[in-house]
Amino acid sequence: MEKALQTLKSGGTILYPTDTIWGIGCDATNIDAINRIFEIKKRENTKSMIILVESEKRLQDLVDVPEMAWEIIDLSEKPVTIVYDNPRGLPKEILAEDGSIGIRLVKDDLCKKLISKINKPLVSTSANFSGDKSPMKFSDINPEIISLVDYAVEENREKISEYSGSSVIRVWNDGRIKVLRE
Repeated sequence: MEKALQTLKSGGTILYPTDTIWGIGCDATNIDAINRIFEIKKRENTKSMIILVESEKRLQDLVDVPEMAWEIIDLSEKPVTIVYDNPRGLPKEILAEDGSIGIRLVKDDLCKKLISKINKPLVSTSANFSGDKSPMKFSDINPEIISLVDYAVEENREKISEYSGSSVIRVWNDGRIKVLRE
């Protein structure tokens, strides 16, 4: 945990297990680290990435949360990423072209601890090259990806993810919703 925290605080990138699949992460407010993830994944920087938060307070610090979003979060049985309008305090490099951002309020203890201790939201994008299959366990990750990040978390390497990804739901401030991924 200490090594992961040092890496994140110094602007590095990590491989880590999330509440869904293994992800590549960094401090979501660090533009250089965000750009490094785009390079590692060989991904166009016009594609947005999602971020993880550990608490309702941090979520509310970043976006105005429509009532419908709270209902979705409360009722969802699997991890759910909500796409919000008009985020605050995040670099434009991480936002979608329309200025929105996908945010997941995590229940996973390791993720909660990392986010809480760096006191910043974490980028979470699948630990694969753009277009490749998402890694359900650490051994599914391409060795080249492992060599390109600054640190790979030791915890939960044998665990197989229960979910191949989160549901993604777009919620507008006027109450409209759209399921982007079930």
